[in-house]
Amino acid sequence: MSSPLTRSNRFLWAVAVVGAMAQIGVTFAPQWVLYAVLAGVPSRDELGHLGEMAEATVLYDAADQPAFSIFEEQRREVPLGEMSPHLVSAIVAVEDQRFFDHNGVDLVRIVGAGLANLREGRRAQGGSTLTQQLARQSFLTLEKTYTRKIQEALVAARIEREYTKEQILELYLNKMYFGAGLYGAEAASLGYFGKPARDLTVDEAALIAGLVKSPSTLAPTVNMDRAVARRNVVLSTMLYTGAIDRPTYERARAAKAVLRDALRKDEPFGQYFKELVRVELVERFGRERVYEGGLRVYTTIDLAAQKAADAAVGTSLKELDARRAAALEARRRTPADPQVPLQAALVAIDPTSGHVRALVGGRSFAESHFNRATQAKRQPGSAFKPFVYSAALETGYTPASLITGLDEPIDLPSGAWVPEDGHSTEPELTMRTALRTSSNRAAVRMIETIGIPAAVSYAQKLGIGSLPEVPSLALGSGEVTLMDLTAAYGAFANAGVLHHPVLIRRVEDAAGQVLYSTEPHAEQAVSPQTAFLMATMLADVINSGTAWKARQLGFRLPAGGKTGTTNDYHDAWFVGFTPSLVSGVWVGYDTPQPILPGSAYAGDVAVPMWAGFMRTATAGAKPAWIERPKDIVTVNVCRLSGKRPAGGCDSAHVALEDGSTEVRSMLMTEYFVRGTEPTDTCHLHVGRSLFARTGDWFRGQPVAAASHAPGSVAEPEAPAPAVAQRSEPAAPAAERDEPKKKRGFWSRIFGRRDKDEDRKKTEPPRR
Repeated sequence: MSSPLTRSNRFLWAVAVVGAMAQIGVTFAPQWVLYAVLAGVPSRDELGHLGEMAEATVLYDAADQPAFSIFEEQRREVPLGEMSPHLVSAIVAVEDQRFFDHNGVDLVRIVGAGLANLREGRRAQGGSTLTQQLARQSFLTLEKTYTRKIQEALVAARIEREYTKEQILELYLNKMYFGAGLYGAEAASLGYFGKPARDLTVDEAALIAGLVKSPSTLAPTVNMDRAVARRNVVLSTMLYTGAIDRPTYERARAAKAVLRDALRKDEPFGQYFKELVRVELVERFGRERVYEGGLRVYTTIDLAAQKAADAAVGTSLKELDARRAAALEARRRTPADPQVPLQAALVAIDPTSGHVRALVGGRSFAESHFNRATQAKRQPGSAFKPFVYSAALETGYTPASLITGLDEPIDLPSGAWVPEDGHSTEPELTMRTALRTSSNRAAVRMIETIGIPAAVSYAQKLGIGSLPEVPSLALGSGEVTLMDLTAAYGAFANAGVLHHPVLIRRVEDAAGQVLYSTEPHAEQAVSPQTAFLMATMLADVINSGTAWKARQLGFRLPAGGKTGTTNDYHDAWFVGFTPSLVSGVWVGYDTPQPILPGSAYAGDVAVPMWAGFMRTATAGAKPAWIERPKDIVTVNVCRLSGKRPAGGCDSAHVALEDGSTEVRSMLMTEYFVRGTEPTDTCHLHVGRSLFARTGDWFRGQPVAAASHAPGSVAEPEAPAPAVAQRSEPAAPAAERDEPKKKRGFWSRIFGRRDKDEDRKKTEPPRR
């Protein structure tokens, strides 16, 4: 039986013979040779696809910087001109020194390798050229048989006839495997040294070139000592062939290999966003093209905002977990199922374009790929109320319109129904106050007044579909996704124009040809006037309503938004916006259950998450507010009745929570669409006689009480005094009424005002 050495030499000599035939021309080969090997040799047409190779699809962020990659093989294809000359010299020196002299099969090298093996008594050298390696990598199997080796020689000869030496080098350096899942020199350079292949130094190029021999065992991430030893062999070969001089060799050999991975990122952020994009790409282009086609996908993600979103969700869930554990421990109870985690979701969108800037679909993508921002449909609670009021504004109501009959029951087929409203007992509220305090009774009365179909219609125009036509819809009994709800609020920040959410801007192939470009999809969902009025009303919610904690937690920019808490505290929502960014958060369990033992209002659960995200995402942004439409006018009204001021509106006695009273002005400046300004005079603070005014001064008799209505699940509004936060002049700063300065005796009797009060400014409403 022949020894391995004998078989190896026979193998080399057989290849030499076939190589010689390949040099002369395949047509001169004996028929028996052709019959044995041609079955596995690619045709000329197939050879034309040599340059096609699997390449990773790269996802770019909003600034056109690489953010994610999708790949079967981690590869980045680049032209030969964008690779370091040191790398080319190193590859040729160590793998095929006669590359530029042979025609695919190097007979001299084969003979030399055979003689060397005889001298060493083992297979010390191989005879494959770069072209043969390329042929094997592209078309053939890796099995070590005579047939495969002969096929390799024939294919190499064909490649040499069809391609130039420079083209072969480029294909080789883009196709070869360099270990650690990295295919091609560009991916290897980025994966090992954090730089493109064009910037490789001599020592780095030598290390990468040395990996071709055995990439799985020589990779520096596997064994650095072996990788450096092999690098030094390559450097010695480069010195021997004259590719480098002695000083360069000495410096490169002494260089320390420092690894830096700029390619194979763990991508701990934005995984829900990436998955949404991946699914859309596969549906549009097919899996093979997405994973192997080297697509360039330009997305809408803002990496800084995305990292802020991931951090905000993680921090809030950690705090809520601790609160839940402490509450259960205080009650000496344990969770029914401690394995069920509390979940959260966050979406941030540019309202002017619909571009999704950040998205978090749950607590952990690794644990659950279910996207709660786009796939989960839950009841929004009071976060739905702005759609009811926007429908009312569209039909002619104003923020000062008085909603009456709040203590009257709603007639339903099942009987009379009065929505729960905490401690609120006021029989009437203005629309602005009703939204700020999240009055359930006012929302239901309004939807009954304008008609449920009208409310449903406007909600659908804002992208909220499939809603039940029942009175409780005003309280958020329909189901929505966080993505749709957030996008809908974006219309209030964008002159009533709804932009549908977009994650992909365009897709290009590896050559830069545009394959797909997103067409803008915008609709005028509500009028610019309605959007502006609604934005000013929603600003009150943040400044002095149920979302007042956003100010307490340090979010300073002018903004509007609305909380939502569902029955039994199963869901907590908050959606808020500035003119340039609208974001929404949701907190709850996948299987509905109370978020925390006891109460869990959105103002305590969702608002802190939103504020934490927005503080970071808008850091450095200049204060700005929504531009007022030309046909919006301002008029002084009584904040309680919404009507033109009466004699007593400027000095009403207000009952405080401790039972005492103080004098406050009920005057405010309200916005109206021109032609809808009130004409009636306030019925709550009619003018008083001299003796009545004098009596009020002596007795301290309360004339009108301020509204303190709670939210849909008794949501608490800002405690008195509210957070002292004044927005920029362009924004409707929602502030609590300040006590009036004390006036002298005769001033009280005759109603004289300070001069400053006579110069009332027509500014945004002061809440």
